[in-house]
Amino acid sequence: MRKLAIPAGREAWLLLGLALLIVLGTAAALHLTRPTTLTIAVAPKGGPEPALLRAYADELARRKLGIRLKVSALDGVRESAEALKAGKVDLAIVRPDVFMPGNGLTLAVLRKLAAFVVAPAQSGIKDFPDLAGKQLGVLSNRTADRTLAGTLVAHFGMELLTDAPAGAVPPKAVALVPVEEIDVSAALAGGHIDAMVLVTTPTSSAARRVVGLVQAASADGEATLFGVPDTAAVLARSPRLQPVTVQAALFGGSPRLPAEDVATVGSSYRLMARANLSRSLVAEVTQHLFEMRTALAETVPAAEDVSRPDYEDTADATSARLPIHPGAIDYYEREQETFIERYESWIYLVAILGGGLGSATAWLRQRLGRIRRERIEVATTRLLELRSEASRETDRGRLEAIASEVDDLAGSIARHALTKPTEARILGAATLAVDAVRSTIRRAIVRK
Repeated sequence: MRKLAIPAGREAWLLLGLALLIVLGTAAALHLTRPTTLTIAVAPKGGPEPALLRAYADELARRKLGIRLKVSALDGVRESAEALKAGKVDLAIVRPDVFMPGNGLTLAVLRKLAAFVVAPAQSGIKDFPDLAGKQLGVLSNRTADRTLAGTLVAHFGMELLTDAPAGAVPPKAVALVPVEEIDVSAALAGGHIDAMVLVTTPTSSAARRVVGLVQAASADGEATLFGVPDTAAVLARSPRLQPVTVQAALFGGSPRLPAEDVATVGSSYRLMARANLSRSLVAEVTQHLFEMRTALAETVPAAEDVSRPDYEDTADATSARLPIHPGAIDYYEREQETFIERYESWIYLVAILGGGLGSATAWLRQRLGRIRRERIEVATTRLLELRSEASRETDRGRLEAIASEVDDLAGSIARHALTKPTEARILGAATLAVDAVRSTIRRAIVRK
């Protein structure tokens, strides 16, 4: 029996392989279930969009969903767009008219902006050409608006001066004067500015406040509000802008301001993602954002302004000048990948590993069973040899040694019976051999 040792080398390697398969399977399961963390750049500093996305990140974590957001706060939308372009973040708030990253694709429109000018009625300013030689106020904290104001002024052949001149403004120029919201009325009354340009959401409370301040600065309480004429021509030259309409009487019904719908151009704050970001992840981020919009609006009113990008069909969405990420389209078109489609490769890998593990386990059991059977066969063969030897042996000491060896073989067979009681045929034959040898030994001892 001592000669029949299990060949440990092969079995040891097999067990090591089984352990490796189990580790790989566990790692795959952990990968499929752990949350995915995405980094998002938010701007402008102090704006409603960063507050919205911080609340969104907190809500994702609170609900223990499969997406987590790591918020990186930056000063302006140019910086956030540049971070996306450089690959430093996965998502970013982008304002296309300020800076458009070449690798950015839209998930959602966080807020739509309209560009319009509001002036006291007595100023005589009724259209963009009337701004020539005038001082145009802009909210001092809205540095991103200056780029769009310059684009619009340039369309009418005028130069935008960002440093207010000491004397009169040249007739072919417009001086842009930063003004705090609280100082708008005083600036208009003191002649420091002639009108205010706004690039904002027309329905926002901030827009209503500024328009109200301009009205209050007018002698008769009336103001003029106008947008950008020749909208199609402006959009053709500045494709990152969008057409916007300011509804009639939006800022008051008596007197009506504006008196009728005002067509103009505008921009938007957009949530964008890297073009190479997984479409399944993008679809999930977009889905959660819209599903949580109502809950987020309870603490961050800006959530009410979140909307999907405008498009007619899938081809229009992917070929637009501001294209939409395929993952976001999957959500909008209700064509999101199923769990099987998303993790198809992993499922196949786990299935292959599981099949290999099952085959290896079956082979190991078969191998060990064969080894046990071989041991019983060897023991039975040895018992038959001992029987023949005992029938010829006359020395009592030798007979006792044979009897001791038979007891050892019987003990080994008994242990195997406890481990594998179903192999009755082999065990029965071995037991009969033990009994036969013992009978032979007893008879030999009696003869002696």
